Amino acid sequence: MARAEQSVVAAAGHVLDSFKRPARLLIAISGGSDSTGLFVALATLCATGRYPGISLVACTIDHALRQDSSEEAAAVAALCARYGIPHITRRWDGDKPETGLQAAARDKRYDLLVEAATEAGADAVLSAHTRDDQNETVAMRAERSAEGVGLSGMADAVLLQGSIWLLRPFLSVDRGDIRAFLAARGETWIDDPSNLNPRFERVRIRQREGRAERGREAGDRLALSERAAAFLARNVVRDDAAFVLDAGSIDIALSDPAAWRGLLMLAAMIGGRIHMLETASAERLRIFFASGRLSRLTAGRVVFDRRRDGLSLYRECRGIETMTVQAGASAVWDGRYHVTNTAHQAIVIRAAGNEANDEGEGRRGPSLRALKAMPRLKFEDGATVPDDTGFIQAVVAPYRLFLPRFDLPLANALAAILGNPAFPSPPNE
Repeated sequence: MARAEQSVVAAAGHVLDSFKRPARLLIAISGGSDSTGLFVALATLCATGRYPGISLVACTIDHALRQDSSEEAAAVAALCARYGIPHITRRWDGDKPETGLQAAARDKRYDLLVEAATEAGADAVLSAHTRDDQNETVAMRAERSAEGVGLSGMADAVLLQGSIWLLRPFLSVDRGDIRAFLAARGETWIDDPSNLNPRFERVRIRQREGRAERGREAGDRLALSERAAAFLARNVVRDDAAFVLDAGSIDIALSDPAAWRGLLMLAAMIGGRIHMLETASAERLRIFFASGRLSRLTAGRVVFDRRRDGLSLYRECRGIETMTVQAGASAVWDGRYHVTNTAHQAIVIRAAGNEANDEGEGRRGPSLRALKAMPRLKFEDGATVPDDTGFIQAVVAPYRLFLPRFDLPLANALAAILGNPAFPSPPNE
């Protein structure tokens, strides 16, 4: 077996060997060389009978962005049938955005993969991101990141929507080896013309000579996450609507990059934001802390309220929209709470606002101000929704949709602060 074939087969075999109990795996296959190589390698290995506890199913996401996309999905279905593997197609119907198309397509692809995996009873999704993709990701993030945290690149596993893990067994495999592996077996693949379109950032990075390779090792990122988690566990206390740190915690955050990252991720969660503060806002916050001033600063929808005895963080009571959740529906409100309406009438959710002045008897300062941004639920007819109905659950906003494996300790520390259950570990651990 040639070296190229060995690297592909070894990577596929490694992920299969990592499952110590029976599992059903959904392979994301577009028909391109990478995903076709992953599919063929996994299907071939499973056909040997050495993995009796593993069953495979494949899924193609038809983004409906090209005229012949349906024919391509049908060709993938035919390939899967030839190998005796069940195949699912999910199509992205409806209008497409004029800007941010690739990001929107990626988000929709993951939505549809989670839907397909749930329907198929899959324990994990496997995707074929390669070493080439990893290098491109590192290069793109290097241009955006001042602190280099993003230079770890893609994780080998990502929890999607808090429910199913996506595994990337080919991150150490070169695209050229995958294509050589397929050619040796007489298999062809579909070339996506968008991979040559310089309109997209990834393509521009791919075409640039001397792009960055590798990045911060996953082990380094895991260690950073563990230290950030330890900082939060030791120093953050939830006081109903506010999150409180003692005065000494500020000095720790200023001197320790891991603690600083933990504080910024805490702020992102409180603000209902997917991302940490932008570089300029984070630097403004750092200057505020270093000054020692006892005052308030607002950044990323969060109030940093510094007093002699410590620091309180809470959601700013501005820009919070009122939302109606119909009976039987669910939605995320303000990026902070997941609302599931199991009642027989609509629920209206909004910020408490000035009602907090009446409800917060005996409270003052940060504690009272924090209450104003807390959710208030009423039925559409104006009746108050009882507190014990279980319609609402706080969410860890930065990791609600995507949780890289190396950030699992940090995500679980944030979940513990909210009183939420821990996120699940990958099924092959």
